[in-house]
Amino acid sequence: MQSKDINSVPDGTLVAKNNRLQQLKKLDWRNYIVYLAFIGVIIYFSISLYDEGFVTADNFLNIVRQTAMISLMGLAMTFVISTGEIDLSVGSITALSSLTAALALQSGLGLIGGVFVGLATGLLVGLVNGLLVTKVAIPSFLVTLGTMGIVKGLAMWITDTAPVPIVNSTFNFLFGSGNVGPIPILLIWTLVFTIIAHILLRKTSFGRQTLATGGNESAARFSGVNTLKIKLLVFLGSGLMAGLAGLLYAGRMHAGRFTFGEGDELSVIAAVILGGTSLFGGVGTVIGTVIGSLMIGTINNGLIIMGLDVSEQMMIKGAIIILAVAFGRKSMKK
Repeated sequence: MQSKDINSVPDGTLVAKNNRLQQLKKLDWRNYIVYLAFIGVIIYFSISLYDEGFVTADNFLNIVRQTAMISLMGLAMTFVISTGEIDLSVGSITALSSLTAALALQSGLGLIGGVFVGLATGLLVGLVNGLLVTKVAIPSFLVTLGTMGIVKGLAMWITDTAPVPIVNSTFNFLFGSGNVGPIPILLIWTLVFTIIAHILLRKTSFGRQTLATGGNESAARFSGVNTLKIKLLVFLGSGLMAGLAGLLYAGRMHAGRFTFGEGDELSVIAAVILGGTSLFGGVGTVIGTVIGSLMIGTINNGLIIMGLDVSEQMMIKGAIIILAVAFGRKSMKK
């Protein structure tokens, strides 16, 4: 038998190491920046605010409650931005939906009627946004900027800026203030819709067509994707989730108010972009959006415990948005 030169036979361990090195080189650290940053934020506040009550189960659950509405709106916004569009009206829709739901409950329509009216409010505004973008061909930034003002003014007008109390205990339990054992109902809402949105984006033809529309709309259209229909559907979804967020605000605060959702559109967009969704479309991640939302909520919570006022929190939030867009541009250029 002819002996083989052992130098000509590659060492199995060396080959395995080389393969692992090649795989590591292919990894883009920017895809995981939000997870690393989230861990870093928690570690920082855990150390600096250890004696201030930050590292407690109650505080972490409170962060989940505070960010649930941003997370849910962010899930829908992920689809909108993935198509290359944007929705600035979500915060205003949230306020109007909380008020219409509260008024419906107050008028005696009952739990189902109140929920239906609140969600229908969000769907209606989402439909208007979608039709103006797809049928009239007005840029989504301008459309939703306009509807943001209209809806906000309507929310202030219908009750003359007065809050509408909600005394329906079942509604308040299911949509905000309830707990299933130690688990807040808001956490359950977030988990359920995160799973649904993740499956929808990653495992269905609708998700693939959404990403294709944002990646290259002309190519998607030539390949048979009805891009206008996709855009209409994502705006409907955005309106619906903003309406649900309004119900959750109302259930948590036991009232509908025109101030709910004020400024939330900035937090939602920041969470989506921080999570890894490209501001220019074609790339989306549902899990990243939720982590981005939790990170923003954790930062806000830590700053409040530190004693920073609202103006300082707003400046830091603005800086986060700039960083999010900067990372989004880098990912797009690559």
